[in-house]
Amino acid sequence: MAKIVNVRPVLLSAPYGFEGCAENALHLPHGLRNCSMVEITLDNGVKGLGEGYLGVFAPHVFTSIVELIAGAITGDDIGNGFAATVAKAKNVTAYWSLQGAAQHVISAVEIALVDALARTREIPAVELFGGKQVDAIAMYGSGGDSLTPEAMTTELNQLAKRGIKTIKIRARHNQVDKTVWTINAAKQHGIGVAVDMTQNLAVEGQTAEQVLAFCAEVKAKTDESLVFVEECLGLDKLEQLPELAVNDNLVVAGGEIVTTKEELFERLNKGYYNVIQPDASVLGGISETIAVCRAAQQSGVNPVVHSWGGPVAMMANYVAAFATGCNLIEYPMPHFALRHAMCDLEGRINNGQFNLGDDIGLGVTLTPEIEAAFPLSEQAVYHCFPLEDGIKQLEQSHQNWQLPQTINSQ
Repeated sequence: MAKIVNVRPVLLSAPYGFEGCAENALHLPHGLRNCSMVEITLDNGVKGLGEGYLGVFAPHVFTSIVELIAGAITGDDIGNGFAATVAKAKNVTAYWSLQGAAQHVISAVEIALVDALARTREIPAVELFGGKQVDAIAMYGSGGDSLTPEAMTTELNQLAKRGIKTIKIRARHNQVDKTVWTINAAKQHGIGVAVDMTQNLAVEGQTAEQVLAFCAEVKAKTDESLVFVEECLGLDKLEQLPELAVNDNLVVAGGEIVTTKEELFERLNKGYYNVIQPDASVLGGISETIAVCRAAQQSGVNPVVHSWGGPVAMMANYVAAFATGCNLIEYPMPHFALRHAMCDLEGRINNGQFNLGDDIGLGVTLTPEIEAAFPLSEQAVYHCFPLEDGIKQLEQSHQNWQLPQTINSQ
């Protein structure tokens, strides 16, 4: 027997970011970030943890949906599997949120059920999905949101120390100078550069023509091609993605905010991406992420899971990547104290490769001491609409990337 006896939302906030980080200035000015989890307790005493990304933006919405779902799934026996329980949870919210916020909570529930069942069977979570298909996976450093060359140099040194050979920076079409500076600096470490154009936060987003012009100018000034460009078009211009994906000079990545596998299947069929980035904490859980990864591989598209959440979300995505034999995964660079408190992620990195390990379940631990150390803070809510002071700092930072080149040329 492995009956669900309790379903509990867990909202925590922890120090996040670094000095000179544009993300903090624009979106998290207090240097704190939320993490929203679900803890499922079984009658055998086992507890499983899941995470949904929603709490970064709307923590109390996350809690309300968890409490709504809890009443429907409490009492379910998952000893022989969790699919029926996940389906029940989906049906609670499908009418009003088959796509969107509720899917983040469904994700947390599914991941917690995976963790609980694996712990009940005393096996690593990946074994529920056929086991690891590879022993290690290369990582790319996901950061590059520095406002100054000094801070970016620190980020590059961080990757070089770990043997990671790609950095993803954040830059829009008007930030060619930042991109060029980083490419030239990264060359010294043998590190390639990808660009997250962060258009998943933009309703009136940049155009395909602007993306092409940006990439052409970067190429002309560095003689280097970008490893990939991520979320390069705004939410109102997604239909232009296929014309970029067929361009031989571009590698187009995206998909992190999509909340159903069916929509990602459709995007695969329409040729939106060269690299697809499903996220288990958004998409509905590990099972759905594995389905997308396998469909992408069959379509000749490279699946690279998005892993920007807390420790549970990261490990859930890594389980999906190892279960499907992916060749690259995301390594979030900004410091997030909760990751280090709940899981030894750094200890699993060797020469730029991540080893999943053989921990029972997901390998993530939540204790009363951790909960007490990182209580929820209302100041930690992510501001999707950038703060005015942050915008000013970002605009002022543009000249920073020109200064080192001017000095070097003298």
